Amino acid sequence: MRSRTPLPTRQPGQLLPFTEAAALFAALCIFARSAVLVLAALLAAPIPAVQTVIALGQQAAQAQQAASVQADPAPESAPEAAASSVPQTVQALTGSIEDYLVPLLGEDARPADAGTILEKNYPQGSGEKYIPCGAGSIKNNTRQTAADIAAEIANPLSFAIEPNSPDPQVLVMHTHATEDYRLSAGLWFSPGDGARSTDRSINMCAVGRVVADTLNAAGINTLHDETLNDYPSYTGSYANSRAVVQQYLAQYPSIKVVLDVHRDAIESESGSRYAPVCTVEGRQAAQVMIICGCDNGTTVQLPNWRQNLRFAAAWERSMEGMYPGFTRPVLFSYRFYNQDLTTGSLLIEIGGHGNNLNEALYAGQLAAKGLAAALLGGSGA
Repeated sequence: MRSRTPLPTRQPGQLLPFTEAAALFAALCIFARSAVLVLAALLAAPIPAVQTVIALGQQAAQAQQAASVQADPAPESAPEAAASSVPQTVQALTGSIEDYLVPLLGEDARPADAGTILEKNYPQGSGEKYIPCGAGSIKNNTRQTAADIAAEIANPLSFAIEPNSPDPQVLVMHTHATEDYRLSAGLWFSPGDGARSTDRSINMCAVGRVVADTLNAAGINTLHDETLNDYPSYTGSYANSRAVVQQYLAQYPSIKVVLDVHRDAIESESGSRYAPVCTVEGRQAAQVMIICGCDNGTTVQLPNWRQNLRFAAAWERSMEGMYPGFTRPVLFSYRFYNQDLTTGSLLIEIGGHGNNLNEALYAGQLAAKGLAAALLGGSGA
C-alpha cells in the first residue's frame, strides 16, 4: 500500500529529487509511446481498428496500475503433480457455464414462417484424406502427403506458454464478429435469426468472452478483442482484423497464440439449417472445427504453416481426447486467414448458424479447457 506520510515541502529554488525526475521522464516516455501508436493507427489502420487502439490504451493503463501493486507470486506446481494427461489447473476449473447462458425462446414464440433445424453429429473422418490425430483427425485438402503431415504433427509446439504470467500470452478476436446464433430452444429459427448482429451479448463476442475467461481462469493471461471487423462492411473484414492483431502484437510481443473465433453456416438444399451437436457431461454443445492454412507457394504465403499445423494437432488431440465427439476433423487447406502473423494462429468454427447461442457458449468453454490442457502440457489423448 502507498504511504500516507505527507511529502516534505520543497524550498523555492530546490532541485527536483532524482526519483521525481525519473518518474516525470517515465511518464513522458509512456505518453509519447501511446501517441505514436494512436497516430500510426489513424494513418494506416482501417476504421474498426482505430477502436482497438483506444481499447489497447485502456488495457495498458490498467496493466501499469496493476503492476504498481506487488502481489505474492503464485506457487509453482511441481511436475510430479501432473499425473493426469489434463493439467490440475484445468481439472480444478470451477467456473459454471450457467453464468453465461441466456434465456431462449419457447414454442409460443415460433412464427408461422419458421425455418427447420436439423441436428447432426459430424464424426471423425477415415480414408486417404484423413490423418489420425489422437482421438481426432485432420482432413488433408492439400498436396502434402499423409506421411509428411503425420510426421509434422508428432513434433512439439514451436512456442511455450508462460503460466500465470503478467504478460498476455493469448489473443482471442473475431474477423466476423457480427456472426450470431439462433435464440430458439426448439428446432426452428425465425427469419433473420442466426445471421448477423452488432449486439455483443449474442454474437461471436459472447462466445469469445467465455473462451477468454476460461483461459484466464486456467492461469493463461488472455486478451479478448471485441472489434466488429465486419461492420459496417463485410468486405475487407480480414484486412481490418489483420490491422487489429498487428496492433496487439506490437504492444504485447508476449502474445504467442491468436485465435480467430467464428461460427460455420451449413444448410440443406431446401434451406433447412444443420446444427453440429454433441453431448458432453449431460449437456448439449455445438461441435467445433479448427481450420489451419497451408502455403501453396503462390497465392497463399504461410512460411510457418508447419508450426501452426502442430498447434492445430495439439489442440485437436486435447479436445477430442477430453470430450469424445466434440470436434469435427481439422480442416487443413490452402487458406490464409492472417495465419502468418504468429506460429500459434488458428481459426476455429464454434458450431454454426443452426446452433442456439447456449450450445455455442458451452462449446466455447469446452474448447478453451481443451486448449488450456494442450498449452499447459496435457495431451488429453
